[in-house]
Amino acid sequence: MLATCGMGFGALALRGILQADSSLVNPLAAREPHIPATAKRVIFLFMHGGPSSMDTFDYKPRLQKDSGKPLPFAKPRVQFAETGNLLGSPWEFKQYGESGQWVSSLFPQVATCMDDLCVIKSIHGSNDAHGGALLKMHTGSDTFVRPSLGSWISYGLGTENHSLPSFITLNPTMGHGGVKNFSSAFLPAIHQATRIGQKGSDMKDAAISNLHNELLTREQQRRDLDLLKEVNRMQLEQTGADSDLEARIDSFELAFRMQMEASDIMDLNQESQATRKLYGVDHEPTDNFARQCLQARRFSEAGVRFVQCTHSYWDSHRNLKKEHTSLAAEVDKPIAGLLKDLKSRGLLYDTLVIWGGEFGRTPTAQKEDGRDHNPHAFTWWMAGGGVKPGLSYGSSDDFGYYAAEDKVHVHDLHATILHLLGLDHERLTYRHGGRDFRLTDVEGEVVRALLA
Repeated sequence: MLATCGMGFGALALRGILQADSSLVNPLAAREPHIPATAKRVIFLFMHGGPSSMDTFDYKPRLQKDSGKPLPFAKPRVQFAETGNLLGSPWEFKQYGESGQWVSSLFPQVATCMDDLCVIKSIHGSNDAHGGALLKMHTGSDTFVRPSLGSWISYGLGTENHSLPSFITLNPTMGHGGVKNFSSAFLPAIHQATRIGQKGSDMKDAAISNLHNELLTREQQRRDLDLLKEVNRMQLEQTGADSDLEARIDSFELAFRMQMEASDIMDLNQESQATRKLYGVDHEPTDNFARQCLQARRFSEAGVRFVQCTHSYWDSHRNLKKEHTSLAAEVDKPIAGLLKDLKSRGLLYDTLVIWGGEFGRTPTAQKEDGRDHNPHAFTWWMAGGGVKPGLSYGSSDDFGYYAAEDKVHVHDLHATILHLLGLDHERLTYRHGGRDFRLTDVEGEVVRALLA
């Protein structure tokens, strides 16, 4: 019976996962978490290029005082490039909210949300090159092809809406690792991201490729898919298990269902004028990233597990003040709008919003008015989804070069994100090549101090 059911169903037994599980019928079926979860979904606001911590959320008065002087301790043995003396921040910092968290004048709108943010100032990684650092942040490895964070979450939890993907990435960079940053690698291919646009795309025109068929009616498409399914079933009977082919079949079925729902979600004209204004839609310089953030809220509200918005390009090796001022102006209002919108709708309670780049920047100057890459200490923040609001956690040294207190490695960050979603990072494994793999490899500890 199993051999004739098609879709590779019988071959599932060979993988050792034949059990009473709805995922055998639908690989994206919603699954119960390992432990009680405080978050159901994630919105990842990725600042590609590496924003400067000491110019955004990690105030360093000693750096301001000693600007122009040599760094009073040794720089890392391996550096991306040479840097000179200390460079103070050109932006003014103030404390905001009841929590009194420090924010620079780069983010006046996000500053109004600080009592909702959990700011981590002691994150550190292992790679000072964009390509390796992006892979590390997205997949847990800076040297090998591994499943991305969104793919692991899709694999662990499935989707809440069978007419939409479980993982969507908006305007991703196609460099510095490219598709490897949102691929499923050796996980079933159905868990890779659905891409909408890419770096440089105008979100007014960004669309899901081949979402609509202008030549065939829906009924004709259904007949074509049924025939294709039968041909693929015959192929699987001859070849046995073929995860790529099965994922392709699943993706065709998903694409068919998406035609009805995805277009409506991507139509921002359905939003009120007040909501569009809150995000900064139809206004410059915020329009492009505002559309990403608003679509992220709409996709998340509709049941997509993981939505990533990418903003480029924060790599300010020179012209720090000019470049960071321009970049922050593009994202500040949209990010604040997203947080306030989620909160007003009661969605921030179980939606985890995370913000950050692949690394930070040096407190020492490069090319006189820029900063170089720095993976040894950088800042991220999280909001909602069960994290402590208004918390400032960990610290870097007096200048922001090295993580100093309550250090949080990238593996620890990943373990904590999974924990908030109810996934035990040591149990979320997939057997490949004769061993069990996981997002955090053989490391990572949940940072419980961040949990509400």
